[in-house]
Amino acid sequence: MTAHAAHNAHKEQVLQDHLIVQLVAGEGYQQRDPRTDYDRAHSMDKALVLRFVRSTQPEEWAKLERHYSTSAEVTYFKQLEKALKDRGLLDVLRQGIKIVPGIKFTLCYFRPASALEPKRVAEYEANILSVMKEVEYSERHGNRLDVALFLNGLPVATLEAKNLLTGSNFRHAEKQYRKDRSPAGEPLLTFKRGALVHFALDEDNVSMTTRLQNGRTRFLPFNRGRDGGAGNPDVEGEFRVAYLYRSGTWGDAILSRPVLLDIIGRFMHLDTTGREEVMLFPRFQQLDAVRKLMSHARTFGTGQNYLVQHSAGSGKSNTIGWLAHHAINLHDAQDQAVFNTAIIVTDRIVLDRQLQGTVSQFEQVQGIVRKIDGTSRQLKEAIASGVRIIVTTIQKFSTEHLREISGQSGRTFAVIVDEAHSSQSGATAQAMTDALTREADSSDDIEDIISAYQKARGPQANISFFAFTATPRNVTLERFGTKGPEGLPHPFHLYSMRQAIEEGFILDVLQNYMTYKAYYELEKAVEDDPKLSGRRGQSKVARYANLHPTAIGQKVEIVVEHFRRHVARLLDGQAKAMIVTSSRDHALRYYLGVRDYIAQRGYTDLRALVAFSGELPLDGEKYTEADMNGFAETELPRRFDGFKPDGTAYPEQYQILIVAEKYQTGFDQPKLCAMYVDRKLAGLQAVQTLSRLNRTRPGKDQTFILDFQNTIEDIQNAFRPYYEVTALEANSDPNLVYALEGRLFKFGYLDKEEIERFAQTYFKGLLDGGDRARLEGLVRQAVARFEADDDEGRQEEFRQLLRSYMRFYSFISQVMKLEDTSLEKLSAYGGWLSRLLPNREIPPEIEITDDMLRLQKFKVEQKEQSDASLSAGDRMPLKAISEFGAKPYTEDERKELSEIVKAFNERHGTQFTESDMIRFESVNNEILDADLSEMLRNNPPDVVYTAFAQAFFQGAIRMFQRDNEMRNIVLSDADARNKATRHFFSRALRQVRDTPPPSV
Repeated sequence: MTAHAAHNAHKEQVLQDHLIVQLVAGEGYQQRDPRTDYDRAHSMDKALVLRFVRSTQPEEWAKLERHYSTSAEVTYFKQLEKALKDRGLLDVLRQGIKIVPGIKFTLCYFRPASALEPKRVAEYEANILSVMKEVEYSERHGNRLDVALFLNGLPVATLEAKNLLTGSNFRHAEKQYRKDRSPAGEPLLTFKRGALVHFALDEDNVSMTTRLQNGRTRFLPFNRGRDGGAGNPDVEGEFRVAYLYRSGTWGDAILSRPVLLDIIGRFMHLDTTGREEVMLFPRFQQLDAVRKLMSHARTFGTGQNYLVQHSAGSGKSNTIGWLAHHAINLHDAQDQAVFNTAIIVTDRIVLDRQLQGTVSQFEQVQGIVRKIDGTSRQLKEAIASGVRIIVTTIQKFSTEHLREISGQSGRTFAVIVDEAHSSQSGATAQAMTDALTREADSSDDIEDIISAYQKARGPQANISFFAFTATPRNVTLERFGTKGPEGLPHPFHLYSMRQAIEEGFILDVLQNYMTYKAYYELEKAVEDDPKLSGRRGQSKVARYANLHPTAIGQKVEIVVEHFRRHVARLLDGQAKAMIVTSSRDHALRYYLGVRDYIAQRGYTDLRALVAFSGELPLDGEKYTEADMNGFAETELPRRFDGFKPDGTAYPEQYQILIVAEKYQTGFDQPKLCAMYVDRKLAGLQAVQTLSRLNRTRPGKDQTFILDFQNTIEDIQNAFRPYYEVTALEANSDPNLVYALEGRLFKFGYLDKEEIERFAQTYFKGLLDGGDRARLEGLVRQAVARFEADDDEGRQEEFRQLLRSYMRFYSFISQVMKLEDTSLEKLSAYGGWLSRLLPNREIPPEIEITDDMLRLQKFKVEQKEQSDASLSAGDRMPLKAISEFGAKPYTEDERKELSEIVKAFNERHGTQFTESDMIRFESVNNEILDADLSEMLRNNPPDVVYTAFAQAFFQGAIRMFQRDNEMRNIVLSDADARNKATRHFFSRALRQVRDTPPPSV
């Protein structure tokens, strides 16, 4: 290389020149001269604008000339300029312009969904892509932009390119946009009016923005990702950013005709819902996921499963919206529509309003999107009438209305699952599949009916599932994952937690982690008390110490002083913190402790709120969340934020929120900077709880966690499976279903002939309404054998194994097609049997008092403090389903139950015992199927309580139909009913959240 060549290689123009060469040679761009072809005043290439409209719309241009004669060109550009100022470039490119007396001009032709219309294909090919370099864009100064890209003469993108060999990089380009590219008075740089996107790049990295605001300009990374983290992979013989300008093994270039016009036509969107308008340009992982998903579906058709593991901060709602709209426009190689309808399904009982709004924002034709926010009858009508995009909750598929739908197997569906969890393998998910595949006619032979029912559980040729989650469980991977060469499932598309952290979309909540350990000495006032020995006694003693005023007082001091020293000053005094406690009782005592400590110290700038469901008794008083906070529960999120809907501040500002279950998951508050944890956390629950802190906000660059219950190693182990790509150690063994079946029959409670007779009646009833009395009579025979057994341990083992069988069978039958109808029969029978089995006896309450124990010493000491962040390659695979078990009744549940019994008897003069009240547990057993369990597991309690209460009330009426005394109380005494409902709601929450998969 000559000295002159070596000198040129170090110039900044190397990348921009290479980019232009590739766009012209490989992507069909025309290179234009900015000195002669660029009109600064109007920021466009007027000659190309005219060439495009005259060549593609000659009749309209002739009409313009007839009406305006020699001023036709002037009129055209005057109206175009007005439209650009009033409506913005994106709308003009999509909708065109109109000129009196009704002359309509199209400014861009987007790719038609179908190639059956040659005229539309030819129009799309007629679009003119062009590029200019060193563009002097201003009439006031000589500043130049490295590269400008045009579509039919209108500017769509600008680029500033840096050369790493000169010591400059894409960050210098960003700085140049912020400092030297003021949009004021510059049409090319004006938001909405000018270029749609601005790229800053060097040979290794790309970032982009859609709005230049001088120093406030925010650039977002636009990289492919590298080895599970930020950046871009090496490309042989090319720069790492080649995907921007050159099509290759990685797919079509971002700036190529098919991708750029797709982005402008079906991705970009002006979001006007916030305080400030935002132009949405897809981030790379969003664009890449949608295009790869559609490419695969175009090639392989329906009947596929796709798992998209996208971290928090990935813009999932927008990705789902874009995917739905692309899916309904997708055609295969034979030019047939791949999907007739896209159904967006959320697991949340209250349909995500953000998701609803996002999908509707991309709707360009009225009526394409139907939001099912009413009854399931709406859903039935939407499916039957062929609505193109439906947004609904999965629970609406389980109602009677949908059973009437038939003949859907001839239509194809893209089912897009928001926050995919194991409920997608439960009974409600089965009801959804059934509604979308049901044939109009079926055999009258019972075995054929059962076989068809069983086959309908598995993969269906007319349905493709697109499942989104940041934290896939083992069952999620097996249900929706793509099998690799080693036979194990993995996500189809990945945007990892690590990449999101490295790119700055979320914060690393493990960066400042501090643990404390509590030490206490207890003196037994009652020596050798057998009630205090053993495991249950020890647990009681530990809880007594943890809830003791001395213990809470010391922890409160640590929390409040840490907040004042390290957190309160952040975000210009707007920083918030959350205290996570182990129970409602714990949360209330913490709140009282914080309130009193703040008052004693005179910290007038600090206020706390508490969140717990229902009513709590303490020291003879009864407390509710609304009473303690001074306003309704529904107001808490906004009051904690500190601002009213109109943007004005509340007079009282709150800094600390104390929670038990409420707001521990599903609570989005970017001002949270610290979390104080005083409960055991493990697995996915730990990730979801601590991730409340990871939301970004200007000025928020660090978080704090103080943990009184867990070790750093425990927490790191919880995060490891989800930090990079989530993997599975091994596939679940489907033969475990037979192992479970065999174990169930060994108890001697089940009789195969009874199950067979049950199945004959039950599955025939799916067609003609069934015989409930006969079914219950058949199952009662097994119940009688169960009750005759005096071994409570065996009874409890059977209960749990039966539930495990039903969950595991429901899961495995959706992963593969099964051909053994005896498994389906046992599943149907087991569902009835599980509801009718009597509940186990609960041991008497151990009530520890100060007379029995005295707390002599208590101290809390700091144990660990470190950056607990995970590093590249720090992974831990999930285990396959292999264990089956459950959790016992807890002391809090026992104590609350005793209080409910006492209240019932005092109010109604009854003599109910705890055994009487425990009959309500059978209601839980009846309603707590896999789907309701997942709702409780994945939603805040206040969100799901109403749905649970309705199901519980209906179940209680059925349960006590022969017990007039109890039934009348349930029907007439709302207060007593609510107490019982709250108790068994808490019981249900604890049961499903303490026994998540894989322990089914």
